[in-house]
Amino acid sequence: MRRVASFAAVVTAVTLAAGLALAAGSETKGKFYFKKTCKPCHTKGAEGGEVTPLTKTQEQWQRYFTKGVHKKGAQKLTDVVPAEQLPDMQLFLVNHAADSPQPETCG
Repeated sequence: MRRVASFAAVVTAVTLAAGLALAAGSETKGKFYFKKTCKPCHTKGAEGGEVTPLTKTQEQWQRYFTKGVHKKGAQKLTDVVPAEQLPDMQLFLVNHAADSPQPETCG
């Protein structure tokens, strides 16, 4: 009985860890999605003005994704970016923000 309980606990822990790893996202995918979805409107001189990971601090990017709004609250973020891409994009932007250990412009 103890073995079954131990085995069940290990399976549960591994499943949870795998789920958390997937929920964390992929920086590589996030950079791709950011370039594909955001850069057309967010370059120097474009409609939305220049936006790069360096535009905000890590905390500011976290707040942006937590609020889930775009165009200063005029539009839901999921109207612009598919919900399944948001974790990847968030990971990329937060990890390469102005105050991050690895700032990046996404050129």
